[in-house]
Amino acid sequence: MRIAFPFSAIVGQDQMKLALTLAAVDPSIGGVLVFGDRGTGKSTAVRALAAVLPQMRAADCAYRCDPARPEEACETCRARLDSGEAIDDRTVPVPVVDLPLGATEDRIVGSLDLERALAAGEKRYEPGLLARAHRGFLYIDEINLLEDHLVDLLLDVAASGENVVEREGLSVRHPARFVLIGSGNPEEGELRPQLLDRFGLSVEVTTPTDLPTRIAVVKRRDAFERDPAGFSATYAAENGAVRDAILTARDRLGDVGVPDATLEKAAQLSIRLGTDGLRGELTLMRAARALAALDGDAVVEWTHLARLAPLALSHRLRRDPLDEAGTATRVERAIGELEAA
Repeated sequence: MRIAFPFSAIVGQDQMKLALTLAAVDPSIGGVLVFGDRGTGKSTAVRALAAVLPQMRAADCAYRCDPARPEEACETCRARLDSGEAIDDRTVPVPVVDLPLGATEDRIVGSLDLERALAAGEKRYEPGLLARAHRGFLYIDEINLLEDHLVDLLLDVAASGENVVEREGLSVRHPARFVLIGSGNPEEGELRPQLLDRFGLSVEVTTPTDLPTRIAVVKRRDAFERDPAGFSATYAAENGAVRDAILTARDRLGDVGVPDATLEKAAQLSIRLGTDGLRGELTLMRAARALAALDGDAVVEWTHLARLAPLALSHRLRRDPLDEAGTATRVERAIGELEAA
């Protein structure tokens, strides 16, 4: 098995690491989009995330159903429950599944064996990438190059939390709830607005310009490539600390309060920026609550909102032809105006 670069060894890119960590604390935030220059560690960070994610309890079925949520069980687990049979469960790693750009629709959604169905009357289904990603993370590199019909498919599944495969009168459905992570280079095209809106947090990464950071990145990458196992062992304790922090934050999450005054600030900021709909401030509130849990704070305050507003709102802004500032700059400016009001 290939060893991933340690998450805690990534130099800089703090916003990207924070966004991924928050998504691990609270998947309802809605996924992470990372856009930026080539060679800035986007894919490295996502694949490194898998090694720090806490393991989960899963039913012994093809979809690793959550034993604590029988209402979301697949057909197999539901049939067992209806018959009074106990469902065996086990501890498994949280899946982080790559969706290659060249993947066919059958590989993504799964395939039905029509010949077997016609010959033996048996409905046989081969699960696809969406089934593998259930309760985990689905990663798409160069997501802005994904074909339109696959984008439509992902939007449908992301909205419903269920994958439905229909072929020649046969139908199979199974749960497919995952955190969508996308990365890409904006020079190679933009994302469709419908898909962009599905991401809870968006991060812009750039090539570091200071000499010490660039040297540190090269030295660590070179050390890893020379001795992946030894280098990873050096950061095992730090990776373990990240994992413990995620677990602790998950436990605290339900106890973190969100005062009305904080919600009012989030709404004021969204109104000032002119964001469409309410998804932006809802995502901002969820992300700020996860950040508070991660920091060990009992309530969400303005400092949490201000820190995460560029990640939660910048990709939801309409383009202003009269304003040459980037969207993140516009968010920062609105934060300053609200603080000064």
